[in-house]
Amino acid sequence: MKGVLLAGGTGSRLYPITYTGPKQLVPIANKPVLDYAIEDLREAGITEIGVVLGNKGRDAIQDHLGDGSAYDVEITYIVQGNPLGLAHAVGCARDFVGDDSFVVYLGDDLMRDGIKDMVANFDPSQYSAGIGLQEVDEPSRYGIVEVNDNGDIVSLVEKPDNPPSNLALIGIYVFTPSIFEQIETLTPSWRGELEITDAIQGLLENGSRVQSHLVNGWWKDTGKPEDVLQANRLVLDDIDGQVEGEIEDGASVSGRVELQKGAVIESGAVVRGPASIGAGTRVCSDTYIGPYTSIGEQSVVDNVHIEASVTMGHNEIKTDRKIVDSLVGREACIKSSDSKPEGERMTVGRNSTLEL
Repeated sequence: MKGVLLAGGTGSRLYPITYTGPKQLVPIANKPVLDYAIEDLREAGITEIGVVLGNKGRDAIQDHLGDGSAYDVEITYIVQGNPLGLAHAVGCARDFVGDDSFVVYLGDDLMRDGIKDMVANFDPSQYSAGIGLQEVDEPSRYGIVEVNDNGDIVSLVEKPDNPPSNLALIGIYVFTPSIFEQIETLTPSWRGELEITDAIQGLLENGSRVQSHLVNGWWKDTGKPEDVLQANRLVLDDIDGQVEGEIEDGASVSGRVELQKGAVIESGAVVRGPASIGAGTRVCSDTYIGPYTSIGEQSVVDNVHIEASVTMGHNEIKTDRKIVDSLVGREACIKSSDSKPEGERMTVGRNSTLEL
C-alpha cells in the first residue's frame, strides 16, 4: 500500500501566519504538522509516499522533507498546481499510485492513535474505499455518513439539516485505484471544486462497498489559529518530558517539560509543564512560561508571562506583559509598549514587530 499526503491549499484560515509559509509546516509542540502525518504513515507500514503540492509553499515543503530518508520513507513529489478540490488532488496521484491501494492523508490533520488499525483492517478484495470517521456532537456542521448494520457506508451528505448519524468524515481515506474512474466523471460543485465525497458516492452508486472506520482517539484539523492551540494542548498532554538543554541553578522547572538541545532556562526563570522549548532558545530570568506552551527554536524570551501559546521560532519576545492563548509567527518580534492591555489574545504573523 502507498500513501498520498495532501500538502497543497492556501491556508487562508490561518492568515496571517500562512502569508509567507505553508500551513503544513506550522509546528505543534515544536514539530511541523506534516511530520506527524509522515510518522503515522510509516508506523502503518507505508514507506512509499507521494506528497501532493500546490503552488504555495512548494519549495519550503520540499526543502523540509527532502527525499524522505530522514523519516525512513521514500518521497515522490506530485504537483497539483491550483487547488481545484480534494478529488482533483487525489487524481493527480494516479501515476504514482499505479495498481496499488493507497491511503489519503490530509497534511494538516493530527490523529492521536494514527492509522495502523485502519490500514490493517482494509481488504481491497472486499472494499473499494474506507473512510475514517469520528462521532461528533453537532453533526449538522460536518460531512456525515449513514452506515448499515454491517458497518458499510451507504450514503454521504454534507452538513445535513437532519443528520442520519453522528459519524463525521475526518479526512483520512483508503482507496483502491477504482476511485480514479469516479474522479474522471466529476464536475465542479457549487464551491467550484471536485469533491471527494462525490467520487465516493459514485462508488456506492456503482455497487461498490465502502468501509467505515471509527477513530476513538482524538483527531484535530489544524486549519485555524484556535485549532493549532488546541492541537498543541492535546500533543503536550502526551509528552513524557525530556531535558537535552541546560537548566541553570535557581531556575524553577516543574511538570513535564521538553527542553531541546542548546536551549537554556536561566536562573530566576519559571517554567511549568507541560511545555516544549525548542533548540537553541534562551528563557531569560524573570520569565514565566506556563502550561501548554511551545516556544520555537532559536528564540529569546525575556521578562514575559506567556502561557497556553505557540511561538513558531526565531522569535524575540521581550515584554513585561502577559501573553495568553496566542499564536506567534516565525521571526516575529514582540516588545514592550504602554499602549496595550495585558493578556490580549492574538495571532502575530511572520516577520512582524508588535509592541505590547
